[in-house]
Amino acid sequence: MEPLKPEVMFGQVAGLAGDLRQLTRPFEQQVRAVLTPSEWKAVKKVYLTGDGDSYHASCAAEMAFQVIADVACEPLSAQRFLDYRAAWMRPATPPHTLVIATSASGGTERVVQAIERAKEYGALTVALTGTPNSAVTQVADRSVVVELPHKERSPGIRTYQASLVGMLLVAMQLAERQGRYAQEETDRLRQELIALADVVDATTNAIQAGCREVADMIAASPIVVMLGSGPSYGTALYSAAKLVEAAGVFVLGQDLEEWWHVERFAYPLDMPVFVIAPPGRSHWRAQSVAATARGLGRRVIAVTHTDDTEVTRHAHMVLPVQGEVREEFSPLLYPLFTSYVAAHVAERLGRCPFQSDRPELLRSVNAYFASQRQDAGRD
Repeated sequence: MEPLKPEVMFGQVAGLAGDLRQLTRPFEQQVRAVLTPSEWKAVKKVYLTGDGDSYHASCAAEMAFQVIADVACEPLSAQRFLDYRAAWMRPATPPHTLVIATSASGGTERVVQAIERAKEYGALTVALTGTPNSAVTQVADRSVVVELPHKERSPGIRTYQASLVGMLLVAMQLAERQGRYAQEETDRLRQELIALADVVDATTNAIQAGCREVADMIAASPIVVMLGSGPSYGTALYSAAKLVEAAGVFVLGQDLEEWWHVERFAYPLDMPVFVIAPPGRSHWRAQSVAATARGLGRRVIAVTHTDDTEVTRHAHMVLPVQGEVREEFSPLLYPLFTSYVAAHVAERLGRCPFQSDRPELLRSVNAYFASQRQDAGRD
């Protein structure tokens, strides 16, 4: 198999706006039908689970369930849900607990197991996946397939957006079915989601040149930090993952306040720190953390609204997000920078995404998993 090239990520970003325009309504039709009216009304708690990008999207979508749908929501990685949470859900009959398990590929082993465990303890399970007739759709009670046309090998960019849109649509439908919003209000929210396609286009046009400069700034750094809170914590995790996957750089995704308590004491002093700061509840803290980081000698890159002056005055560079967006939808806009930055860093370092130019690594990984399957068969 040919090594992946970093520029594949540019094409992925270019497809995001079109996906929002063309696929949100078809995804919505699936979401509307995934539960019965009585099942929608019974939901009191939602768990969002997945691994990698699917977990990051879960963290990014948590606020939408809490604010739009007004239900308790907890995002958990599949391993944590499987081993440390499922047994304590104790849903009553009819099920008051909804587990949305996300796997873009449809075959993530721990996600499959998490669905099985949730069903054992009486939860209603929905698989959210980009792959029809996959393992997760076969084990879950219901499924929403957010399939993309013209898929290609790449670090997950379009698939991340599709998963996140699927979760946001579930939150809206839950709000409507439980009477929090009238249908006309949720229709406006859905249209607001689709209208963000124009803002995606405007933002990608506005940040591309800056992303090249940022890549030059950070390419030689041994470690990079991405910071955010609320839904932007999910954005920080996802953004860190893209830089790791594309360029093999060690990147930490962290909460604003946790960085202040711990990682601000780390060397090197000139470590690049991305502060992801959409308008919203934690913007005030993003401003003070940016000031602290700059005062400590960090190179601060602000990812914030184009009119923001509170965070940007502490930044060495700014990647401006265009247009207005409610905080619950901000994870659709605020990670757009990371694919460009990651691809440019990979090019400067002469690296391929997922170290795909190292076939010996792939062979060793495949051999390891083959041996694990053999051992499991003997057991």
